[in-house]
Amino acid sequence: MFTGDKTAAPEHTGAEARASRIVVFDFDGVLFHGDSFSMFMRHRFKHSLLSKLLALLTMPWWLLCLVFSRWWAARALVHVALFGMGQKRYQQAVDAFVDQAVRRPRQFCRDGLQTLRKHVADGDEVIVVTGCEQTLAARLLSQIGLPDIGVIGSQLKPGWSGLRISLHNVGRRKVQSLVGKGVKSWRVAYGDSMLDAQMLKQAHEAVLVNGSPKLCKRMERALGRTVARVDWY
Repeated sequence: MFTGDKTAAPEHTGAEARASRIVVFDFDGVLFHGDSFSMFMRHRFKHSLLSKLLALLTMPWWLLCLVFSRWWAARALVHVALFGMGQKRYQQAVDAFVDQAVRRPRQFCRDGLQTLRKHVADGDEVIVVTGCEQTLAARLLSQIGLPDIGVIGSQLKPGWSGLRISLHNVGRRKVQSLVGKGVKSWRVAYGDSMLDAQMLKQAHEAVLVNGSPKLCKRMERALGRTVARVDWY
């Protein structure tokens, strides 16, 4: 028994040591102003005649979806925008959008990026956990000089009609995605909405970004403890 305890202890200590250095960030609303994937979809419709035509042809379907769920309607339009696309064409479309996005003034949150870079400089392991599609979020970060930041995002998969949503990485799924990557505990979490509540709840230090007093109270009730509140621009 004694020997078993001795061998187990270093592993436990190692896991705790790593957890003490892990910092997780949401992306949209924390590092990026706005909904990055929605902006990409608008860019796609704007620059693709085929997508516009398909959206018109399928309007009865996605309007019906909208009656029941805004998410289902949005999902239908995503599949329309990605119709016939493989990974190579998708990457090209992402690159075209990113090239424009990184040139827009104040598109990224200056304070959020400064905080992220400080964590990196301090030796923390930073992971961006986002509802944005993973390739898109990673490309945006790479283009602003952060190519080595770990990103866990929503996933697409090939289908008969093109790429389709396979995983929407929001809410509880953010925590599940982290656990799936072997990350079970983290020191600090930065989020901006109730969708980040579970991710913040499991952090030793929860930080709410640009939250109203009402949202802050809701978050604290959900977490059962106080949260730090910051205003970032």
